Amino acid sequence: MPEAMGDPARRRGREGKMQVELKLLSGLALAVQVFALTPSAAHAAEDAKLARYRETYREMIETDSSAATGSCTAVAEKVQARLLAAGYPRAAVEVSIPEGFPKDGALLARLDGTDPKAPAVLLLAHIDVVNANPADWKRDPFKLVEEDGYFFGRGAIDDKAMASNLVDALVRYKEEGFRPRHTLKLALTCGEESGGRVKGVKWLLEHRPETLKAAFAINEGGSGYLDAAGKPTVFGVEAGQKVYQDFKLVVTSPGAHSSRPGKDNAITRMSAALVRLGAYQFPVQLNDVAKGFFGRSAALHEGQVRQDMAAIGAGAADAAAIARIADADPTWNARLRTTCSSTMIDGGHARNALAQHVEVNVNCRIVPGPSIEEIRAAIVTALADPSVEVTTNSPPPPPPVPTPLTREIMGPIETVAARLWPGTPVIPALSTGATDGRFLTAAGIPTYGVTGMFVDPDGNGVHGLDERVRVSSLYKSRDFLYQLIKLYGMGR
Repeated sequence: MPEAMGDPARRRGREGKMQVELKLLSGLALAVQVFALTPSAAHAAEDAKLARYRETYREMIETDSSAATGSCTAVAEKVQARLLAAGYPRAAVEVSIPEGFPKDGALLARLDGTDPKAPAVLLLAHIDVVNANPADWKRDPFKLVEEDGYFFGRGAIDDKAMASNLVDALVRYKEEGFRPRHTLKLALTCGEESGGRVKGVKWLLEHRPETLKAAFAINEGGSGYLDAAGKPTVFGVEAGQKVYQDFKLVVTSPGAHSSRPGKDNAITRMSAALVRLGAYQFPVQLNDVAKGFFGRSAALHEGQVRQDMAAIGAGAADAAAIARIADADPTWNARLRTTCSSTMIDGGHARNALAQHVEVNVNCRIVPGPSIEEIRAAIVTALADPSVEVTTNSPPPPPPVPTPLTREIMGPIETVAARLWPGTPVIPALSTGATDGRFLTAAGIPTYGVTGMFVDPDGNGVHGLDERVRVSSLYKSRDFLYQLIKLYGMGR
């Protein structure tokens, strides 16, 4: 009734109810607003982390560390400052400089684990780069340039991408308060590209082995591969390396006037011996890595190639299947056996005289197993001429050692790769090149090349002009290593 509606007591009750409802509505609106802002805040935080990472990467690229004109120590000192700023104690971050080589410093850091009995995990990258002449490049090699979806600069892939990713992961772990079970050791070293520099990993193993001691290491190598359209085709894992060794072949002769040639011609003798060496094939050596590569690669092919690869992977291939695969692709052949190639020749002293001395360099890439002396003996046999002297042309490297492909190693790789690149096969392979991992593996620290970096079919200018990496590939490899190292850090 009208009178009741105008009753002061009832009016006060109605107003109180309305105030409660307004408070509830205000709370609901605030909650909606909070939920609406949270994703934006999260994106802003991630954007800030990405910007910080990009700045780390830029700083590394723009700090010249080539042997000709740069300094690894300068890079190491800038990384040290970033890790100290992130909260790492000074005792856990140092720049180690070999005596007499002030520009060849390495950055050594660690994030201590919670279990002192658990062996460490080593994170390795090199911070020196191949020499680059700015006059030859379209862009300044020591200036980070983003253009057409790529980052350009010397070291954009090799190997400042890996180095930046590892530094970024350690900074983020410290920021999050992440405590791994296994201590994580970071070593950013100099001299991998050589150029007369100290080989940093080798030097540390000889002078400060405790800094690298670990159950295993992850390193550069093991790139993923993109097709012409930019689609990932294979996620590669480097599980061991062929070892580089040069041999010197020498033939001598008394020589003579070229108008009175006799039967003894040093160039002719050397040429005949090299033809025999070129026709020689070292025996096939199928270790677990080679079997894994061919077995997993079979699904990427069709017909006879698929059958032959599957047979090699199963250890059941006959000589004909192996010959078909070896003949189909030089890289496949190189994954099956040791290869040796004549690469340089020097001989003769005058156009009108028979040569008195001919020298040839033979470069070998050796699979794990045979010794350097066994390879030398095989070359002597293949040359079939005892007058050709065969010696090593450089100090023998550490003997090649097979790298075990355990579930503790491969499981986390496959888990994170499936998360980021679903459907892309993970394929281990023996590298036909060489990295500093060869020193670690020979010292009893199995080393795996795993980067999460995908490269274009043309190789992205690594070691050449206008080195580049896709921006998307770099950022995704950052995410991959951040997740992978966490899994390894927690371990068993």
